[in-house]
Amino acid sequence: MQEEWFLKWFNSPYYDLLYRHRSEKEARAFLDTLLLHLAPPKDSLMLDLACGNGRFSHYLALKGYEVTGLDISDSKIIDAINKANELGISNVEFYKHDMRNLFRYNYFDYIFNFFTSFGYFDNDNDHLKTIETIYAGLKPGGIFVLDFLNGKKVISELVASEERVFEGIPVSIERDFSNGYIQKRIELKHRNKNLSFTEQVRAFDVNDFEKMFDHAGFEIVNLFGDYQLNLYDEEKSDRLIIEAVKG
Repeated sequence: MQEEWFLKWFNSPYYDLLYRHRSEKEARAFLDTLLLHLAPPKDSLMLDLACGNGRFSHYLALKGYEVTGLDISDSKIIDAINKANELGISNVEFYKHDMRNLFRYNYFDYIFNFFTSFGYFDNDNDHLKTIETIYAGLKPGGIFVLDFLNGKKVISELVASEERVFEGIPVSIERDFSNGYIQKRIELKHRNKNLSFTEQVRAFDVNDFEKMFDHAGFEIVNLFGDYQLNLYDEEKSDRLIIEAVKG
């Protein structure tokens, strides 16, 4: 069985190289705005699903919440744990975990999925299974926030190819939209090795999410279009941020 693309890519050091511009400052500003909107009680139990190296998890923990971070990448979980230790944060824990599988049942008050960490699977049943698993992990009345790309705008503005240099490493990036997926092919040469990676994200729209969320039992209560939580506009918004409640 072929290894799923994200296992290779997310465990690669080149992933962090390409996305280093996603700063702690940006993540914290978004979380400040989101927490102001949600107003969670201080004893809230929070899950950062597909937490990566933990930049959102760490800040939530620094805010005083009890936080769990889950990610399928071994290297990202190690980085997240090491950073938490550096920061002296004791109210956050990290585990390697596949989001398609249930972690804890009826446990969390809030589950977050940030920075388009959804839509990676080849089979839509796995996407639906993930939404169902998130629903099962929340307490009744719990809140799920999904931060996704605005597929329509991304597709309309897709840059087919570009050449860039990251820390002296030349990188070639090709993008297209095919079979319902926004795809990116990354090729680079480093230390006399030619390396190739793939990214793909299912271009779900609002209607797709409404169907999946309704099937799982969620009620969508807000649609936002950016990290300042302005209302979602299918034509203009940079993001599709969904706030939903477990019934």
